[in-house]
Amino acid sequence: MRRKTLDALLTTGGFVLTAVLLVAGGLLMWASNFVQDNVHSQLADQKITMPSGKAIEDPAIKPYLQQYAGQQMTTGAQAKAYADHYILVHMNKAGQGRTYEEVSGEFIALSANPNADKAKVAELGQLRQTLFMGNTLRGLLLNAYAFGTMGTIAFWGAVASFVGAAFLFLLSLLGLRHERHVPVEQEVRIGRGAAAAPAVG
Repeated sequence: MRRKTLDALLTTGGFVLTAVLLVAGGLLMWASNFVQDNVHSQLADQKITMPSGKAIEDPAIKPYLQQYAGQQMTTGAQAKAYADHYILVHMNKAGQGRTYEEVSGEFIALSANPNADKAKVAELGQLRQTLFMGNTLRGLLLNAYAFGTMGTIAFWGAVASFVGAAFLFLLSLLGLRHERHVPVEQEVRIGRGAAAAPAVG
């Protein structure tokens, strides 16, 4: 194969890959912006203010929420901190470490007992509802965090695609330059092996 032909093929392939990476980078950047805008607007619409002051004095809360104290919740990172280090802490205290499923099972069993203490049944029912609402809110907030994280990944994927495209474009330009200076008659021998060693004997 002629060296000019090989250079032309490699250069063309480089330009094609550059275009592919540019398109991929553009789509990833669009996806990142779309996700981040939606996460921001959906959280902002809830008008949740991150707790501050005495509300975060608990050692299980303060290290995670102090940096967001008093801010309006608009990011996935804030949503995760609030879900995992505020709501969950209060849920665990209210349920004394029991989950919604465990409390719900106790409530159903106690409700079926006609001799059960009605105050205890009502108390379990209230706790059950509290844990259910806490789980629901945590799930929504952690979904926002998950989508925000995907948006961040898409952003860095876009950056990597643009960097790769720039690198390939530069290599393709160098290949194009090299092709112009290669003699037309120069050949490239593909798969040529080394000469066999002389026999000993």
